[in-house]
Amino acid sequence: MNVEQTESGAAGRFIVFEGGDGAGKSTHVRLLVASLRAAGLRVLETRQPGGSPLGQQIRDLVLHGGDITPRAEALLFAADKAQHVEEVVRPALARGEIVVSDRYVDSSVAYQGAGRDLGADEVERVQEWAVAGLHPDLTVVIDIAPEEGRRRRGGEHDRMEREADDFHAAIRAHFLRVAAAAPGRYIVVDGMGDRAVIHANIVAAVGDRLGLTLEPVAKP
Repeated sequence: MNVEQTESGAAGRFIVFEGGDGAGKSTHVRLLVASLRAAGLRVLETRQPGGSPLGQQIRDLVLHGGDITPRAEALLFAADKAQHVEEVVRPALARGEIVVSDRYVDSSVAYQGAGRDLGADEVERVQEWAVAGLHPDLTVVIDIAPEEGRRRRGGEHDRMEREADDFHAAIRAHFLRVAAAAPGRYIVVDGMGDRAVIHANIVAAVGDRLGLTLEPVAKP
């Protein structure tokens, strides 16, 4: 559980969605947020990179800018996280809110550590320093094959999405590996199939893990 607390002692919750490009993270973040709000809970929806004004500038640079070396890329993502956690995430948790983020530290470790082959342990140390050790209460990994992600993305690709399938395969393998190593902190959801069914599975798992009474908002 996060240590961020309100004056009354009510702790916020921090939920993160991870997975490869095209997995449907953004869609399922929005649907879970709607379920949480329908239950009367206070929720902050955010993303990395881009969850702060500085982060949006970094997002534009790393996803749509020119050539960036792998180490510079990793450091830019770390800068986004440092600003985002200090300016957005910790204050919301301190207010007792549920924070739902589209990507967090695991994405940087997967993309730059595994995908760019910089070394997962080294990249994780940098990212952990950037967020001052703030861990999610729960991470939802939406799993799809790289070729399915490419099919879903169609003809529009940012710098990351344009990488070859072996890059995305390394990322997928990393997410599955860390989730298997810490089942108490992660749930893995099959990203194939009907959106409403995937959403219902996520809502049930999140409610069970965090002790919340939730109902799906997307119907079959």
